[in-house]
Amino acid sequence: MKILFIYPNTGSQLGFNYGVAHMSAILKEQGHEVELMHLCEELAPLPSQEEFCASLKSINPDVIGFSVVTNQWNYTVELARWCRQTVDAPLVCGGIHATVAEKKALESGLFDYLFKGECDEAFAEFIQRLENGESVDDVRNMGRVVDGAVKMNLLRPLPDLGNMPMKDYSIFDFQKMIDAKHGWVGLMASRGCPYACTYCFNHVVVDMYRKDLQCSASGLNYIRYAPVEQMMEEIRFLEKNYTNIDMYIFDDDLFTFNRDYLVEFCAAYKKTTRIPFVVNGHVGLFDEERARALADAGCKIVKFGLESGSQKIRGKVMNRHMTNANIAKALDLVRDCGMHSSVFVMIGLPHEDLEDLWGTVNLLATARPGRFRWTFFFPFPGTKAHEIALDGGFIDEEKMKNMVNFTDASCLRFSEEQDLLLQKIGKILPWFVNARADGPAAESYKMRANEIMAMDAAEWEIAAPGLCDEDVVLSQQMVDAGHSHYAIKYNRFMGVLSDYFLNEK
Repeated sequence: MKILFIYPNTGSQLGFNYGVAHMSAILKEQGHEVELMHLCEELAPLPSQEEFCASLKSINPDVIGFSVVTNQWNYTVELARWCRQTVDAPLVCGGIHATVAEKKALESGLFDYLFKGECDEAFAEFIQRLENGESVDDVRNMGRVVDGAVKMNLLRPLPDLGNMPMKDYSIFDFQKMIDAKHGWVGLMASRGCPYACTYCFNHVVVDMYRKDLQCSASGLNYIRYAPVEQMMEEIRFLEKNYTNIDMYIFDDDLFTFNRDYLVEFCAAYKKTTRIPFVVNGHVGLFDEERARALADAGCKIVKFGLESGSQKIRGKVMNRHMTNANIAKALDLVRDCGMHSSVFVMIGLPHEDLEDLWGTVNLLATARPGRFRWTFFFPFPGTKAHEIALDGGFIDEEKMKNMVNFTDASCLRFSEEQDLLLQKIGKILPWFVNARADGPAAESYKMRANEIMAMDAAEWEIAAPGLCDEDVVLSQQMVDAGHSHYAIKYNRFMGVLSDYFLNEK
């Protein structure tokens, strides 16, 4: 059979879809043909309806599978309607949106089938049964509408990563992706996370699997690793078949969770490649042994999710229990081992007041991570954080429905004063951090931050579009003066310390 995957990836960062890559590899092993429409402006202009439908007719697929995240749902609806008008192939919806909002997706009437959870093996079984003319009614992980009602089958056990083929890179325009991402290549050595942060889907997925499989959290085996040698083979494959790879970024939820695996991996990695890499860590699962092993293997950046500088918000709203002192200690350890730290923060969280918001700015100013990436909080339906935001009356439903990313604006409502402040900090956070940091750069940034703070909504609307360009000029002045500072680099929502970007290759 010929399967077409459609991956809507518009209005957000260029992404590699690990699930689709694994499913494609399995399907090809079974003898099926697979093609992909990866719709992202960073690769090519988005197709018009006429162009999209012409491509569909040319491919003439037997099955069309969508992989969807919540922010891409509106675009997915449009694409699915175009599919319905053009070909007779059944439409299948998968991805995290299908996992947490299966009822809404199926009741849209646009999809014949839906798959939830990790569907690498389940979807392959579904395709094989279709080809053999067999019933698909009892395929696990699958849902459909029966007699006007949504019917979901039970989930099957989570797949063993050691039994899966290497991800299929050939269906992506992978060299173009490497070049568009300036040599950064994503890898994934594990699946799962031990934490239950309210804003993340992990707790939702774990609860679903435990219910269907009737097992304990430990019996679920949610956190799984690909064998180290399997990962080394994948790295060797990439370096043999693609060029201009300058950095690997491991997209595992928590690379530092298993100390033994990390040490084994690092020992093998340094024998396999000299390309530096980046990992995700947690301040509670990061120690000197892990840090030394990573640094020795060529790790350049360790990323941590801090999310808020307010311990109150982290604990009561986000279920992230760490102290600011422990955060600073982890960042110091990264620095002491000769690596660069990167942190994630959110602003505009439910129940966040002005003191909490400034607490995030102050933590960045005092802990001094190598870089920080900021976003507005987004209440993904199905998560506990969505319930918290909904119960507190914070969500602007109309605004949320039309958002394609969570980097440009908040879909929560606060006071008029706080909403305007969020816009300002969300636009030019590095200036506020610089203004509150120690050092000679602070005075210049404090002056500009105060000017911005004094602007009313109309004045802000005029000033906001030019601030990123002004940041370039202001940063160069600080560089010329030899003053350490954060500047917007690499994308519009990342502040990077000049100590790093002045010394990068």
